[in-house]
Amino acid sequence: MNHFNYKNNQLFCEKVFLGDIAEKYGTPIYIYSKATLLHHLDVFKKAVAIVNGTVFYSVKALSNINILRLLSENGAGFDIVSGGELHRCIQAGVDPKRIIFSGVGKSKAEISAALKLGIHAFNIESSEELERISMISELLKQRADIGLRVNPNVDQGGHEYIKTGRKDDKFGISFAEAKELAKSYKDNPHINLIGIACHIGSQILELDGFETAAKQMLALSIELSAVGCDIRFIDMGGGLGVQYNGEETKTPDELLTVYAKIFKDRDEEIYIEPGRAIAANAGMLVTEVEYCKNNFLIVDAAMNDLIRPALYQAKHKVHEVVNNKVSKKTFDIVGPICETGDYLAKGVELSCKTGDLVAIGTAGAYGFSMSSNYNTRPRSAEILVDGDKFTLIRKRETLSELIANEVES
Repeated sequence: MNHFNYKNNQLFCEKVFLGDIAEKYGTPIYIYSKATLLHHLDVFKKAVAIVNGTVFYSVKALSNINILRLLSENGAGFDIVSGGELHRCIQAGVDPKRIIFSGVGKSKAEISAALKLGIHAFNIESSEELERISMISELLKQRADIGLRVNPNVDQGGHEYIKTGRKDDKFGISFAEAKELAKSYKDNPHINLIGIACHIGSQILELDGFETAAKQMLALSIELSAVGCDIRFIDMGGGLGVQYNGEETKTPDELLTVYAKIFKDRDEEIYIEPGRAIAANAGMLVTEVEYCKNNFLIVDAAMNDLIRPALYQAKHKVHEVVNNKVSKKTFDIVGPICETGDYLAKGVELSCKTGDLVAIGTAGAYGFSMSSNYNTRPRSAEILVDGDKFTLIRKRETLSELIANEVES
């Protein structure tokens, strides 16, 4: 569900015409719907309640601190994968006890910062990482709460680059290694093993992979409990797919019903980590047509603003901000960057001309958060719409800001 709809052939976000936002703040610009974000969070919270669960929003999907604050105030926990995301959460007023730190390459500085803040848990992904956390915890005279992230060897995900649950992927450890580490560290004075975790991939449209992984996680929890480990949570990660172009997707209720059957009569709390499923349909990227050239619409947004089409061959639905309902033509929508791979959509039917606005749909997740300054292009502004009001939540970068950190040699 989202709150982007046409009214009298004009595209609105909630009660605001997208053209009015573009006129005030320029393009390209990311526009998010508060109502959509909160609706999706609420759906997940209600669904996970049947398994005594908690929603930990995946910060990497959309990380503006205003969005994080909004989700935190409405009951979300947070899954982070870097010290920068930890800093964002703290700046947004998030309780550190509502933060789980995942990721394969946690640095000493990141681990120390998270320990000092008192986060809920680290999901560790290698024996060396666990050893490092133990050492730093000892130096800080603390005890770190950790979960063991295992790799269930499940091949799921919408693209090769977002499959994370196979045995040859860089994520997690084997079940055998998890059992050995649990035995080795269960009495360690600086490590408190309280959970297990997995994440099999992203943009998953079927439930069988989630079911397979959940059954394996249940078996592991039972085995670890039998050897004296106090497993309090099972973190099933995220990955539930969303609709980009009419795909048939599964709902949070359907996913959690699967989990409820598997984890029934268990005491462990079930964690889920949706990111895309909360943020994707809550955002659009609005861009202006600069030129019409043959079958190309050359717009002012580019692969630095939205890299998913170039990186993942992702297909986003494209909308005319004003639907003129005149004869349409097939266009490839491309940007100004000096790369043939710089495109936002291919083969779309539009009736646009120079100066018109188009909106790239389902761009709330992994849109702005993956943007860059390639070709020395300033990153766009971000807007949050709430009913009939819209608020600037990130200023457009200036050319001066792009070189502010470059020092003369």
